[in-house]
Amino acid sequence: MTAKKKPKVYITRKLPDAVETRMRELFDAELNIDDAPRSVPELVAAVRTADVLVPTVTDRIDAALIDAAGPQMKLIASFSNGTDHIDVEAAARKGITVTNTPNVLTEDTADMTMALILAVPRRLGEGARVLTDKPGEWAGWSPTWMLGRRIHGKRIGIVGMGRIGTAVARRAKSFGLSIHYHNRKRVNPAVEDELEATYWESLDQMLARVDIVSVNCPSTPATFHLISARRLALLQPTAYLVNTARGDVVDESALIKSLREGKIAGAGLDVFENEPAVNPKLVKLANEGKVVLLPHMSSATIEGRIDMGDKVIINIRTFIDGHRPPNRVLPGR
Repeated sequence: MTAKKKPKVYITRKLPDAVETRMRELFDAELNIDDAPRSVPELVAAVRTADVLVPTVTDRIDAALIDAAGPQMKLIASFSNGTDHIDVEAAARKGITVTNTPNVLTEDTADMTMALILAVPRRLGEGARVLTDKPGEWAGWSPTWMLGRRIHGKRIGIVGMGRIGTAVARRAKSFGLSIHYHNRKRVNPAVEDELEATYWESLDQMLARVDIVSVNCPSTPATFHLISARRLALLQPTAYLVNTARGDVVDESALIKSLREGKIAGAGLDVFENEPAVNPKLVKLANEGKVVLLPHMSSATIEGRIDMGDKVIINIRTFIDGHRPPNRVLPGR
């Protein structure tokens, strides 16, 4: 009996060894050992020959690339929770199924969001640099030195109360923060009661009343620059903004202006509007202690990445076996 031919799977970035090993066992998988981002010509060549494309959030899978795909390519199994880097509508027109890896990174992202919520008001970045940038110059403890702001008893406003936003709210409540949130729909009453959360139908009204803003909504055309210059102006001068969602949800230029003019107290950012490029003005503000910057690492745990890989593998195997993959992404969703 002839063995069934393994599907050709093209993986655009380096994945955890355990995931890559399993990929090679199950599929005719082409790996990216050096982890260099693939160029557009390389991606075009891949979609012309591969049965399955496994991209990440750093790959732009637009309509032109999808149109260049050969007739054999029927699945884009993205190694990501979000799919804003993929033209899902173009894929559907071409008869290509798109999948993602949802519900894996909730706790990891919420942990990092909470870390930034602590780091910015308590000046953790500045304190760490005192000991590393100028060793030996610390004069010792002083009652009025490196004073930050207490977070216990403050109000946090969560923009986007999905899985991650809710996980952030649970952590914030345990630190003594009062939970406020804005969402397209009000959350389940049981969750609202558990968190003692206040729902604001008006984002503007919420922003004007909270001490910390946590951005946890997805990137969509509707959320582009949701936190605009006008809305940043609504924040209190003692307020802090934390973004671990997507960079383009916040108007970065307006945020920089607000920080430089002292209109808000500080910000913690894990994502940027034009990443991997980081605005030099943000770097300057970080050096001045007004922002804490992280290189898009809120979901970066070994466990999380392996779980993502497992979901990619399940999606591919289910599709190849002729069934609907569990994490199919539909146009318009």
